[in-house]
Amino acid sequence: MEYLLTAELTSPAGGPDLDPLQQVGVVSLLDTRLSRLASIEGPDGVEITPVEHSIHAHLAGANVSWLLDAPALVFAEDATRAVLEQLLAETELLTGWQVKHCAVTATDDQLESALAAEEEPEAGDADEEPEGLTEEEIEQRRARLLEAAGQLRAFGLDAFGHAADGQVTAEEARYVAGALMHGVEMLTDELFGDIQMLEDEDTTADEVEVLWALDELPQQHASGYTALFAKQFVVATSILGHRLTQPGWTAPLCVAEALALQLAKSRAEIELDLADVLDEDRVADILRIFDEHAFDSDEHELLYEQDSVSPAPEEWFRPRPHVTDAVALHPYLADEDTEDLP
Repeated sequence: MEYLLTAELTSPAGGPDLDPLQQVGVVSLLDTRLSRLASIEGPDGVEITPVEHSIHAHLAGANVSWLLDAPALVFAEDATRAVLEQLLAETELLTGWQVKHCAVTATDDQLESALAAEEEPEAGDADEEPEGLTEEEIEQRRARLLEAAGQLRAFGLDAFGHAADGQVTAEEARYVAGALMHGVEMLTDELFGDIQMLEDEDTTADEVEVLWALDELPQQHASGYTALFAKQFVVATSILGHRLTQPGWTAPLCVAEALALQLAKSRAEIELDLADVLDEDRVADILRIFDEHAFDSDEHELLYEQDSVSPAPEEWFRPRPHVTDAVALHPYLADEDTEDLP
């Protein structure tokens, strides 16, 4: 099965920002090395086949988008991290670079199929079924989620169902909170990959076979998902990420921010599944409680109804007047007709 992955590579801490020429050089170095890989040997000799990749450099590093053919989701993720760490270690010009984040992204159907394949091995292949994550690796994942929970300050644990009645434990709430923060990080990486894909193809999302994040937005508007739209969606996601790290919460400031939070939740579900801390129904129940605290309407959900009359994608970045009195949430999100206002 093919899996989409995103990885964030960071330049040495404290170093200067990469200038445009250095960014081009980083992309060239990484692209050359990754293009030479015909196959990757995973744990227990499992063969993993690279299908395609894209690289986007920025001031502080680079984002790698990689499509791999692997027998199981966890092996695709582990193999990607191992290959990238080895690549950085062996490339003198990238000394001091690190793999900060590496994660698999899968649609619900892909994830369900992958899990079913792991639970129901084909007849005669039982002895050859690769093992999953070790207990130590699972514990590391769980520790990372609990650590990330500390970054979330906009909501208390009550927003995830933790209360005096004990129906949701504090630890369960913290796991979901941490997974949500990881989800925002994953979404940001994926959007950078989508931007590069749309710019490389010089087209809109409806003309591209596979995208990382934009494919999960309402598809009746896909012809409006340009590279500029994707860049604006990154900005909206960044605003969301910042607000989640600050005390206090108001409802999403624009429709795009609500959509970004929804996409981050779907990635949080994947993170929780990989950490094996809560079953699917339990996660769904906790996220329903979270929705009651995070959203003030279902406006963003109505966009997915094919027969509904909904605003055009460029309108999703406009401030919601009942939530904020801002003319624009960010200069990059300003309407052309508001840019000249005094």
